[in-house]
Amino acid sequence: MCRVAGAPPRILPPLALMLLAALQQAPIKATCEDMSCKTGFPEDVHSAVVSRSVHGGQPLLNVRFRSCDGNKKIHFGSSEPEDFRVGEDGVVYAERSFQLSAEPTEFVVSAQDKETQQEWQMRVKLTPEPAFTGASEKDQRKIEEIIFPWQQYKHSSPLKRQKRDWVIPPINLPENSKGPFPQELVRIRSDRDKSLSLRYSVTGPGADQPPTGIFIINPISGQLSVTKPLDREQIASFHLRAHAVDVNGNQVENPIDIVINVIDMNDNRPEFLHQVWNGTVPEGSKPGTYVMTVTAIDADDPNAQNGMLRYRILSQAPSSPSPNMFTINNETGDIITVAAGLDREKVQQYTLIIQATDMEGNPTYGLSNTATAVIAVTDVNDNPPEFTAMTFYGEVPENRVDVIVANLTVTDKDQPHTPAWNAMYRMTGGDPTGRFTILTDPNSNDGLVTVVKPIDFETNRMFVLTVAAENQVPLAKGIQHPPQSTATVSITVIDVNESPYFVPNPKLVRQEEGLLAGSMLTTFTAQDPDRYMQQTSLRYSKLSDPANWLKIDPVNGQITTTAVLDRESIYVQNNMYNATFLASDNGIPPMSGTGTLQIYLLDINDNAPQVHPKEATTCETLQPNAINITAVDPDIDPNAGPFAFELPDTPASIKRNWTIVRISGDHAQLSLRIRFLEAGIYDVPIVITDSGNPHASSTSLLKVKVCQCDLNGDCTDVDRIVGAGLGTGAIIAILLCIIILLILVLMFVVWMKRRDKERQAKQLLIDPEDDVRDNILKYDEEGGGEEDQDYDLSQLQQPDTVEPDAIKPVGIRRLDERPIHAEPQYPVRSAAPHPGDIGDFINEGLKAADNDPTAPPYDSLLVFDYEGSGSTAGSLSSLNSSSSGGEQDYDYLNDWGPRFKKLADMYGGGDD
Repeated sequence: MCRVAGAPPRILPPLALMLLAALQQAPIKATCEDMSCKTGFPEDVHSAVVSRSVHGGQPLLNVRFRSCDGNKKIHFGSSEPEDFRVGEDGVVYAERSFQLSAEPTEFVVSAQDKETQQEWQMRVKLTPEPAFTGASEKDQRKIEEIIFPWQQYKHSSPLKRQKRDWVIPPINLPENSKGPFPQELVRIRSDRDKSLSLRYSVTGPGADQPPTGIFIINPISGQLSVTKPLDREQIASFHLRAHAVDVNGNQVENPIDIVINVIDMNDNRPEFLHQVWNGTVPEGSKPGTYVMTVTAIDADDPNAQNGMLRYRILSQAPSSPSPNMFTINNETGDIITVAAGLDREKVQQYTLIIQATDMEGNPTYGLSNTATAVIAVTDVNDNPPEFTAMTFYGEVPENRVDVIVANLTVTDKDQPHTPAWNAMYRMTGGDPTGRFTILTDPNSNDGLVTVVKPIDFETNRMFVLTVAAENQVPLAKGIQHPPQSTATVSITVIDVNESPYFVPNPKLVRQEEGLLAGSMLTTFTAQDPDRYMQQTSLRYSKLSDPANWLKIDPVNGQITTTAVLDRESIYVQNNMYNATFLASDNGIPPMSGTGTLQIYLLDINDNAPQVHPKEATTCETLQPNAINITAVDPDIDPNAGPFAFELPDTPASIKRNWTIVRISGDHAQLSLRIRFLEAGIYDVPIVITDSGNPHASSTSLLKVKVCQCDLNGDCTDVDRIVGAGLGTGAIIAILLCIIILLILVLMFVVWMKRRDKERQAKQLLIDPEDDVRDNILKYDEEGGGEEDQDYDLSQLQQPDTVEPDAIKPVGIRRLDERPIHAEPQYPVRSAAPHPGDIGDFINEGLKAADNDPTAPPYDSLLVFDYEGSGSTAGSLSSLNSSSSGGEQDYDYLNDWGPRFKKLADMYGGGDD
């Protein structure tokens, strides 16, 4: 059997340390004694003293129940399940946190056998512990413990006691204790420590679980202590479990549940959820109108005075019209109005300083904090709109719409751009036809009188409107519209030049087609609506006449025809022809109007029917050879079908070879009369007569292609080709293709000839054998030079004396040779020139070459083959001027241009 020693009584925080020390010297023992076995509760009423503040989940007491049969399964219940719960081990727990009243709290604990459904009841009476003002150790009352009863095992004849759980009432420990630490709380002992060496330990949050080390136990003595100050706002209670084991670690007793409640101290100020609270209240509100709620919280125990808050208003700004316009519920924080006179037009906002104090508002011991409540006075429609003038004026030109003719201005003292300020205008008189509307400018709140229907000056020259102004929301109760909410609007209509209009428009005229040109059709005139303007008569002109059939007299509007009216024209749709005419005045500015003339053309029988289609194909045998044809007549009933079909009498071969049968009013069938008709193309005339009065008929040619057919009645490919004839369009297309092809061939030939001429003109040398430039000349034999040859050197001195028959044609002339025909005349040296005249000869040749546009460059380097020694011509370097006794001066060669630069370098330049 086990026992608990040193369980301290529940005490108030100021005396906690003194009583804990006393408890260690005077332990309290709970001992189990032997009793006789009787199933049920040992008593009918059980009384227990508990703390006044009860927390949810807190164990309160342990009920006793005896069961003589150890196998019985007992279920415990409570008559107040929302407040108290009884565990299977008989421990009574609090279901929620609450404050016990001064009067005892009673409820019933029941125990029921799950097998036999037998039930036992016991009434529990809980009394709150009285406030403790200080006492000695002798005055401390003993903590009552309810112990599970003895139980008898069914298989054992003598009575044996069964272990029961330890239940210790909660230990209350004040927060923020100043020590000294460790501070002893309670001593745990087992009655087996006399015969065994036991070791004690505690587990749970605060001991071996985070936060660890707050509670410790002496393993030998079982003394439980706290090591540091506690903070109820962090952890309000600790649930520990004490263990007793022998030196070998074997469990000796069942663990004990120890609950340590942290007693709250007033160490936290109230804190408002918001530092600034915003609320609204309508102006003109009656006293008692709810405005808003402010809320503060206190981290201290809300069920104790430390966390019980009270509110009050410290100040109000502004203080008009009363310094106490609002009050606050000191417990809930609800702010309400207590005085009348809220007027947004005078005071738009109030600022209140709110104070929250704990300790139920005790100004001496309670802690306080403040916040600001801003109350905006919202607008209500207590000010009607008022016009700034009793009469407004405007003017509008006639026939104008969507024109603002007047601005109506109003004043409203309510808050701008709210439904109580926004104005709406309505006309109460002066506009029976709805020609005006009044829109509201959203920015200025002005009324814009706008014309929505055209106004005719000749009908109405002035309008006087009556207008009323209202707000979007009704006026507040008890407020009426003043006379200033109604005004008149005088609108003057301005006369303008209006467009003439045709009457009627459109004008419908029924006329038979075929009306000849120059016939008078109708008169189409217009009217001028301007009766008060001095204007001349109207002038008429044609605006649209698709077929150009009509003309109109510009003065009197008489319409005559200029061509024959034809109902079958492409410009006539559904027998209707439309023409548009224009009427203009001479006003300022000139105006014009249009009118449409609709001519409904009545049909006459002026068109003969025609056959359709124009071409058909049939077989050369009798079967199958039917051709379906249709009669087409541009006229309409009764000048169209039904039609009569027949073949002409001439030529006689028509009726001999063909027959026609009408199968309906518009259709007929043409077929061979004979058994066989040779393949080919046949023109079959068909006479078609309509039903008009008088009748109209025509002879239409049907081109029939007769061909050989297969078993299906289709023309074979060969026969189709033989029997097919080319139409006019196909022939024209073929001829055009042939002509285009010939033109292309001719153009190609001309281009080739021109290309050959250009090639001949640009060819450097047609005969390659005559081109000796840059070529290696091979000779069969080489002689001893010019002395071995019979050369006529005079030909080299006078190249122009070559006979004409030796001149090469133009086509084979070298391009670097001098032109022969139509060129400047070059100087000719004598057969035996004097050595002194070479300079004059060269000068003359230079001038002739410079004036010759066809001359090729002659200053190119020419390479000559060596032809031996001993030339009779002599050396050019030995030439001397016969006119001078000294050496010839060749410096003048530098002035002859680039062609003589080489000679100037060779002979000029002094000694070099």
